[in-house]
Amino acid sequence: MAVADLDLDLDLDVFAGPFDLLMAVVLREEISLLDLQLGEVVVAYVEHLEREGELELEVATEFLVLIAALLELKSRLMLPSPEEELDELKPEEAVEELLARMLEYRRYRDAAKVLADRFESQRGYLYRSAPLPPELRRVAVEAATAVYDPDALGAALGDLLTEPPDVDISHIRPTVSLERRLRALRDVLRSRSSFDFDEEFGNEDRLTQAVTVFGLLELYRKGEITWEQDRAFGPIRVKKAIPDAIHKQG
Repeated sequence: MAVADLDLDLDLDVFAGPFDLLMAVVLREEISLLDLQLGEVVVAYVEHLEREGELELEVATEFLVLIAALLELKSRLMLPSPEEELDELKPEEAVEELLARMLEYRRYRDAAKVLADRFESQRGYLYRSAPLPPELRRVAVEAATAVYDPDALGAALGDLLTEPPDVDISHIRPTVSLERRLRALRDVLRSRSSFDFDEEFGNEDRLTQAVTVFGLLELYRKGEITWEQDRAFGPIRVKKAIPDAIHKQG
């Protein structure tokens, strides 16, 4: 049951020692799976990886499979399903299921290694295509027979020459650039010190208006504008910020 080549020492509330020994005492039921904090084991393994500075994928995969199986078994012991409320999972059954999980994982791992070795061993054999020998390509015209319908071939070529219809892109919504909306707002403020938002941008579509509102927030953040709104959903009056007033507020 030990995870191969995993040199992991643990210092838990219920156990102190190597990881392999912990698995052995759990399987011998010397430590209850309910008392074992698997989260602390995972944290210790992550700290072990940080100290080592490298990850062995095979060992890490086997460790994760083992921890996942232990978590499932522990969850069954803690929260039995309605059908199993009177018949909890026995310790020996939990051990057998854990062993079955680990053996199944190792079967798939070994099968993957066999397939990888076979692929590498056959890498040197490459498929090479070659044209037919000349003696097989000498066919008399008299012996040739038509294998297509001339009318069908003409119709197919005619379809290739027909221009396809224009693609309908009416369902694609145009994008609205925030930079362009910022330029539009600044252009309006250059010509006058204040304006009504609905009067200036009320005829735009909803997407453009929404991006323009984001532009107002950006200009307000930069201290270029202020605005007034007497009531919720009421008209918005945008005003150019006065630098002196901004400095006094600051």
